[in-house]
Amino acid sequence: MKPVIRKSPNQTTGSFTVKELHDPYFDPNWHFHPEYQLFLVLEGTGTRFIGDSIKHFEAGDLVFTGPNLPHLWRSDAVYFESNPDCQVQGIVVYFDANFLGADFFNKPEMFNLKNLLQQSERGLEVTGYTREILTHHIKALGQLNGFDRILVLLEILHTLARATDCNLLSSIGFTNSFKSSDTPRMQQVHDYVLTNFKNTISLETVAAVANMSPSAFCRYFKARANKTFYDFVSEIRIGHACKLLIEEKLAVTQICYECGYKTLSNFNHQFKAITGLSPLHYQKQYTKSNHS
Repeated sequence: MKPVIRKSPNQTTGSFTVKELHDPYFDPNWHFHPEYQLFLVLEGTGTRFIGDSIKHFEAGDLVFTGPNLPHLWRSDAVYFESNPDCQVQGIVVYFDANFLGADFFNKPEMFNLKNLLQQSERGLEVTGYTREILTHHIKALGQLNGFDRILVLLEILHTLARATDCNLLSSIGFTNSFKSSDTPRMQQVHDYVLTNFKNTISLETVAAVANMSPSAFCRYFKARANKTFYDFVSEIRIGHACKLLIEEKLAVTQICYECGYKTLSNFNHQFKAITGLSPLHYQKQYTKSNHS
Protein backbone atom coordinates (compact mmCIF):
# COMPACT_ATOMS: atom_id res chain seq x y z
CA MET A 1 0.00 0.00 0.00
CA LYS A 2 1.39 3.41 -0.94
CA PRO A 3 1.76 5.51 2.22
CA VAL A 4 -0.01 8.85 2.23
CA ILE A 5 0.37 11.14 5.22
CA ARG A 6 -1.99 13.89 4.06
CA LYS A 7 -5.45 12.94 2.91
CA SER A 8 -9.06 14.08 3.03
CA PRO A 9 -12.35 12.18 3.14
CA ASN A 10 -14.35 11.79 -0.03
CA GLN A 11 -16.52 14.83 -0.57
CA THR A 12 -20.28 14.49 -0.26
CA THR A 13 -23.17 16.82 -1.03
CA GLY A 14 -23.83 17.25 2.70
CA SER A 15 -22.16 19.67 5.10
CA PHE A 16 -20.23 16.85 6.79
CA THR A 17 -19.29 13.23 6.13
CA VAL A 18 -20.17 10.06 8.05
CA LYS A 19 -18.41 6.81 7.09
CA GLU A 20 -19.08 3.34 8.43
CA LEU A 21 -15.99 1.15 8.27
CA HIS A 22 -16.13 -2.64 7.83
CA ASP A 23 -12.66 -3.87 6.91
CA PRO A 24 -10.05 -6.52 7.72
CA TYR A 25 -8.02 -3.78 9.49
CA PHE A 26 -8.00 0.00 9.95
CA ASP A 27 -5.95 2.21 7.60
CA PRO A 28 -2.34 1.32 8.55
CA ASN A 29 -0.85 4.65 7.45
CA TRP A 30 -0.18 7.57 9.79
CA HIS A 31 -1.85 10.57 8.18
CA PHE A 32 -3.46 13.94 8.76
CA HIS A 33 -6.14 16.03 7.04
CA PRO A 34 -7.67 19.52 7.40
CA GLU A 35 -11.01 18.29 8.77
CA TYR A 36 -12.06 17.72 12.38
CA GLN A 37 -12.67 14.03 13.04
CA LEU A 38 -14.69 11.94 15.47
CA PHE A 39 -13.73 8.28 15.37
CA LEU A 40 -15.62 5.54 17.21
CA VAL A 41 -14.20 1.99 17.25
CA LEU A 42 -16.98 -0.59 17.28
CA GLU A 43 -14.79 -3.67 16.84
CA GLY A 44 -11.04 -4.25 16.82
CA THR A 45 -7.93 -3.80 18.95
CA GLY A 46 -4.53 -2.27 18.36
CA THR A 47 -2.30 0.71 19.06
CA ARG A 48 -3.55 4.27 18.70
CA PHE A 49 -1.22 7.14 17.70
CA ILE A 50 -2.50 10.71 18.13
CA GLY A 51 0.23 13.31 17.66
CA ASP A 52 2.86 12.21 20.18
CA SER A 53 0.40 10.06 22.21
CA ILE A 54 0.64 6.27 21.94
CA LYS A 55 -2.02 4.10 23.62
CA HIS A 56 -3.77 0.77 23.28
CA PHE A 57 -7.29 0.86 21.80
CA GLU A 58 -10.21 -1.55 21.78
CA ALA A 59 -13.93 -1.55 21.00
CA GLY A 60 -15.58 1.57 22.41
CA ASP A 61 -12.56 3.81 21.82
CA LEU A 62 -13.77 7.33 20.95
CA VAL A 63 -11.45 10.19 20.00
CA PHE A 64 -11.99 13.71 18.65
CA THR A 65 -9.09 15.14 16.63
CA GLY A 66 -8.54 18.60 15.21
CA PRO A 67 -7.23 19.67 11.78
CA ASN A 68 -3.84 18.39 10.63
CA LEU A 69 -3.17 16.38 13.80
CA PRO A 70 -1.39 13.19 12.66
CA HIS A 71 -3.17 10.03 13.75
CA LEU A 72 -3.33 6.29 13.24
CA TRP A 73 -5.37 3.41 14.65
CA ARG A 74 -2.96 0.55 13.92
CA SER A 75 -4.73 -2.81 14.18
CA ASP A 76 -2.98 -5.66 15.99
CA ALA A 77 -0.91 -8.06 13.88
CA VAL A 78 -3.63 -10.74 13.88
CA TYR A 79 -5.88 -8.51 11.73
CA PHE A 80 -3.32 -8.57 8.90
CA GLU A 81 -3.30 -12.39 8.69
CA SER A 82 -6.38 -12.73 6.44
CA ASN A 83 -8.40 -14.30 9.24
CA PRO A 84 -12.13 -13.96 8.41
CA ASP A 85 -12.94 -14.04 12.13
CA CYS A 86 -10.88 -10.88 12.71
CA GLN A 87 -12.59 -7.80 11.32
CA VAL A 88 -12.68 -4.17 12.38
CA GLN A 89 -15.65 -1.84 12.48
CA GLY A 90 -15.87 1.84 13.17
CA ILE A 91 -17.71 5.06 12.45
CA VAL A 92 -15.85 8.20 11.45
CA VAL A 93 -17.34 11.69 11.20
CA TYR A 94 -15.52 14.45 9.30
CA PHE A 95 -16.41 18.14 9.23
CA ASP A 96 -14.46 21.30 8.47
CA ALA A 97 -14.27 24.50 10.47
CA ASN A 98 -16.74 26.30 8.19
CA PHE A 99 -19.32 23.55 7.73
CA LEU A 100 -22.00 25.87 9.14
CA GLY A 101 -20.59 29.09 7.71
CA ALA A 102 -17.37 31.04 8.01
CA ASP A 103 -18.24 32.85 11.27
CA PHE A 104 -20.55 30.36 13.00
CA PHE A 105 -18.12 29.35 15.77
CA ASN A 106 -17.09 32.98 16.33
CA LYS A 107 -20.54 33.94 17.64
CA PRO A 108 -20.72 34.70 21.39
CA GLU A 109 -23.10 31.75 21.95
CA MET A 110 -20.50 29.40 20.50
CA PHE A 111 -17.75 30.23 23.00
CA ASN A 112 -17.72 26.75 24.59
CA LEU A 113 -17.78 25.00 21.23
CA LYS A 114 -14.91 27.14 19.95
CA ASN A 115 -12.92 26.23 23.06
CA LEU A 116 -13.67 22.55 22.38
CA LEU A 117 -12.37 22.88 18.81
CA GLN A 118 -9.17 24.44 20.12
CA GLN A 119 -8.68 21.57 22.58
CA SER A 120 -9.19 19.03 19.78
CA GLU A 121 -5.95 20.25 18.22
CA ARG A 122 -4.23 18.04 20.81
CA GLY A 123 -6.76 15.20 20.44
CA LEU A 124 -9.46 14.35 22.98
CA GLU A 125 -10.11 10.85 24.32
CA VAL A 126 -13.74 10.54 25.42
CA THR A 127 -14.46 8.26 28.38
CA GLY A 128 -17.11 7.39 30.96
CA TYR A 129 -20.75 8.40 30.72
CA THR A 130 -20.04 10.94 27.96
CA ARG A 131 -18.73 8.15 25.76
CA GLU A 132 -21.91 6.13 26.34
CA ILE A 133 -24.09 9.07 25.31
CA LEU A 134 -22.02 9.98 22.26
CA THR A 135 -21.77 6.38 21.06
CA HIS A 136 -25.56 6.33 20.76
CA HIS A 137 -25.61 9.67 18.90
CA ILE A 138 -22.80 8.73 16.50
CA LYS A 139 -24.47 5.44 15.60
CA ALA A 140 -27.67 7.37 14.85
CA LEU A 141 -25.96 9.88 12.54
CA GLY A 142 -25.68 7.44 9.66
CA GLN A 143 -29.43 6.83 9.70
CA LEU A 144 -30.46 10.50 9.66
CA ASN A 145 -31.02 12.92 6.80
CA GLY A 146 -31.40 16.63 6.32
CA PHE A 147 -31.54 19.03 9.25
CA ASP A 148 -31.76 16.19 11.78
CA ARG A 149 -28.15 15.29 10.98
CA ILE A 150 -27.01 18.84 11.77
CA LEU A 151 -28.93 18.87 15.03
CA VAL A 152 -27.43 15.60 16.23
CA LEU A 153 -23.87 16.64 15.32
CA LEU A 154 -24.34 19.91 17.20
CA GLU A 155 -25.70 17.94 20.17
CA ILE A 156 -22.57 15.76 20.05
CA LEU A 157 -20.30 18.83 20.06
CA HIS A 158 -22.37 20.51 22.79
CA THR A 159 -22.09 17.38 24.96
CA LEU A 160 -18.33 17.24 24.38
CA ALA A 161 -17.93 20.92 25.22
CA ARG A 162 -19.58 20.40 28.64
CA ALA A 163 -17.96 17.04 29.43
CA THR A 164 -15.53 16.52 32.29
CA ASP A 165 -14.56 12.94 31.34
CA CYS A 166 -12.35 13.75 28.34
CA ASN A 167 -8.56 13.48 28.30
CA LEU A 168 -6.15 15.55 26.22
CA LEU A 169 -3.83 13.22 24.32
CA SER A 170 -0.90 15.01 22.67
CA SER A 171 1.46 17.01 24.86
CA ILE A 172 1.04 20.77 24.98
CA GLY A 173 4.28 21.25 23.06
CA PHE A 174 3.37 19.01 20.14
CA THR A 175 3.12 20.64 16.72
CA ASN A 176 2.75 18.89 13.39
CA SER A 177 6.13 19.39 11.73
CA PHE A 178 5.58 16.61 9.20
CA LYS A 179 5.64 17.25 5.49
CA SER A 180 4.43 15.01 2.70
CA SER A 181 8.06 14.31 1.82
CA ASP A 182 8.51 12.71 5.28
CA THR A 183 5.85 10.11 4.57
CA PRO A 184 7.84 7.15 3.21
CA ARG A 185 10.61 7.43 5.79
CA MET A 186 8.37 7.76 8.84
CA GLN A 187 6.02 5.07 7.56
CA GLN A 188 8.95 2.67 7.23
CA VAL A 189 10.05 3.46 10.80
CA HIS A 190 6.53 2.91 12.17
CA ASP A 191 6.13 -0.35 10.28
CA TYR A 192 9.53 -1.64 11.38
CA VAL A 193 8.95 -0.89 15.07
CA LEU A 194 5.39 -2.24 15.13
CA THR A 195 6.62 -5.46 13.52
CA ASN A 196 9.73 -5.89 15.68
CA PHE A 197 9.03 -4.30 19.09
CA LYS A 198 8.96 -7.74 20.76
CA ASN A 199 12.62 -8.17 19.81
CA THR A 200 15.75 -6.12 20.42
CA ILE A 201 15.72 -2.99 18.23
CA SER A 202 19.08 -1.35 17.65
CA LEU A 203 19.43 2.30 16.72
CA GLU A 204 21.79 1.35 13.91
CA THR A 205 19.22 -0.97 12.33
CA VAL A 206 16.31 1.46 12.43
CA ALA A 207 18.54 4.30 11.19
CA ALA A 208 19.44 2.10 8.23
CA VAL A 209 15.71 1.53 7.61
CA ALA A 210 15.34 5.33 7.42
CA ASN A 211 18.50 5.55 5.25
CA MET A 212 20.20 7.86 7.74
CA SER A 213 23.14 7.79 10.14
CA PRO A 214 22.21 7.01 13.77
CA SER A 215 22.93 10.53 15.00
CA ALA A 216 21.03 12.19 12.13
CA PHE A 217 18.10 9.84 12.65
CA CYS A 218 17.89 10.66 16.38
CA ARG A 219 17.70 14.40 15.64
CA TYR A 220 15.23 13.88 12.79
CA PHE A 221 12.90 11.66 14.82
CA LYS A 222 12.82 13.80 17.95
CA ALA A 223 12.13 16.98 15.96
CA ARG A 224 9.06 15.38 14.37
CA ALA A 225 7.74 13.06 17.05
CA ASN A 226 8.42 15.33 20.06
CA LYS A 227 10.11 12.43 21.84
CA THR A 228 13.21 10.28 21.50
CA PHE A 229 13.10 7.16 19.41
CA TYR A 230 13.62 4.98 22.49
CA ASP A 231 10.70 6.67 24.26
CA PHE A 232 8.62 5.92 21.16
CA VAL A 233 9.57 2.21 21.33
CA SER A 234 8.88 2.07 25.06
CA GLU A 235 5.39 3.53 24.64
CA ILE A 236 4.54 0.97 21.95
CA ARG A 237 5.77 -1.86 24.18
CA ILE A 238 3.86 -0.61 27.22
CA GLY A 239 0.74 -0.08 25.10
CA HIS A 240 0.94 -3.73 24.09
CA ALA A 241 1.50 -4.70 27.73
CA CYS A 242 -1.69 -2.84 28.70
CA LYS A 243 -3.62 -4.89 26.14
CA LEU A 244 -2.21 -8.16 27.51
CA LEU A 245 -2.94 -7.15 31.11
CA ILE A 246 -6.54 -6.36 30.20
CA GLU A 247 -6.93 -9.77 28.53
CA GLU A 248 -5.71 -11.48 31.76
CA LYS A 249 -4.36 -14.49 29.89
CA LEU A 250 -0.67 -14.15 30.84
CA ALA A 251 1.23 -13.53 34.06
CA VAL A 252 3.11 -10.25 34.45
CA THR A 253 6.45 -12.01 33.98
CA GLN A 254 5.28 -13.52 30.69
CA ILE A 255 3.96 -10.14 29.53
CA CYS A 256 7.33 -8.58 30.31
CA TYR A 257 9.14 -10.86 27.86
CA GLU A 258 6.29 -10.80 25.34
CA CYS A 259 6.71 -7.01 25.06
CA GLY A 260 10.44 -7.08 24.38
CA TYR A 261 11.85 -6.47 27.87
CA LYS A 262 14.77 -8.53 29.14
CA THR A 263 14.22 -8.01 32.88
CA LEU A 264 11.10 -7.70 35.01
CA SER A 265 12.58 -4.77 36.96
CA ASN A 266 13.07 -2.71 33.80
CA PHE A 267 9.57 -3.59 32.59
CA ASN A 268 8.02 -2.52 35.91
CA HIS A 269 10.03 0.72 35.89
CA GLN A 270 9.04 1.60 32.32
CA PHE A 271 5.41 0.65 32.89
CA LYS A 272 5.07 2.91 35.93
CA ALA A 273 6.94 5.76 34.23
CA ILE A 274 4.46 5.73 31.34
CA THR A 275 1.15 4.82 33.04
CA GLY A 276 1.78 6.01 36.59
CA LEU A 277 0.80 2.56 37.91
CA SER A 278 2.42 -0.82 38.45
CA PRO A 279 1.28 -3.53 36.01
CA LEU A 280 -0.85 -5.29 38.66
CA HIS A 281 -2.40 -2.03 39.86
CA TYR A 282 -3.25 -1.13 36.27
CA GLN A 283 -4.90 -4.52 35.76
CA LYS A 284 -6.91 -4.22 38.99
CA GLN A 285 -8.07 -0.70 38.14
CA TYR A 286 -9.24 -1.78 34.70
CA THR A 287 -11.10 -4.80 36.12
CA LYS A 288 -12.72 -2.65 38.82
CA SER A 289 -13.84 0.05 36.36
CA ASN A 290 -15.46 -2.54 34.10
CA HIS A 291 -17.41 -4.18 36.91
CA SER A 292 -18.54 -1.06 38.71
